[in-house]
Amino acid sequence: MATIDINGNSFYYEIHGEGEPIVLAHGLGGNHATWYKQVAVLAKAYQVITFDHRGFGNSSDIEGAGRSEFSSDLLALLDHLKIEQTALLGQSMGGGTAITFTCQHPERVSGLIIADSLHGLVESGEVKNIMDQARENTANMSQIERVLGNNFAQNNPGEAILYQQLNSFNCTDRSNLTGVYAMDKFTAEQLAQTGVLTMFLAGQDDILFPIEAIRLVQEQVEGSFIVEFDDCGHSAFFEKPTDFNDSVLSFLQMAGLAPTSGSVHSNSAGYASV
Repeated sequence: MATIDINGNSFYYEIHGEGEPIVLAHGLGGNHATWYKQVAVLAKAYQVITFDHRGFGNSSDIEGAGRSEFSSDLLALLDHLKIEQTALLGQSMGGGTAITFTCQHPERVSGLIIADSLHGLVESGEVKNIMDQARENTANMSQIERVLGNNFAQNNPGEAILYQQLNSFNCTDRSNLTGVYAMDKFTAEQLAQTGVLTMFLAGQDDILFPIEAIRLVQEQVEGSFIVEFDDCGHSAFFEKPTDFNDSVLSFLQMAGLAPTSGSVHSNSAGYASV
């Protein structure tokens, strides 16, 4: 647990485990603590780095720059830690951070995992139509209604409350989030041109980023692939952690990141030992 100074802002991060690094970028309703279902598992084989985006958790945002500095903050963190290359996992808002950073600094990224997100990418044609309808449908919903699948929230009321409580530690929410990831968004083709191995993870019942839109974008990112989770909403990492973690572990090995120990896959989701 530590902080670095970025232009007068306190930027919070944590490091767990040893080995090849993977950085986890949280979504709008979360912070570093949101990843508690991932850290203990992934850190058995990799160095796991979590952080608070500026304005979230323990990180400040004095100038109110918001998303405009997310990518440069990540670069500052990697430079501070002397990490030349890392895998990135970004969920929802954090997906925009990871996508933007990858397009701006592809040489620093060993693999990209986009979870429940299309942030930072150009929406065009049918994708824009789907996303416009999704934004209209969810505009007046509560945070829990937006981010958790109906079945999960109803069957796990305690965890739904915990999700909401973790969000309460943020100064920033969707009503006051500022800035843009980049002056010009990147196209799916530009993401593909980085040459960074990319995986999309998505819940089939996600109402913020409908699976139909994610499928269309994934098809445009040549060489990428997609893993879908049934009976799952916008927060696959929280709702289906075993399947989510196994997918991440498989991807890291596909990307050439050797684990420090033997396979830590649960295999409960059908993944074979590696």
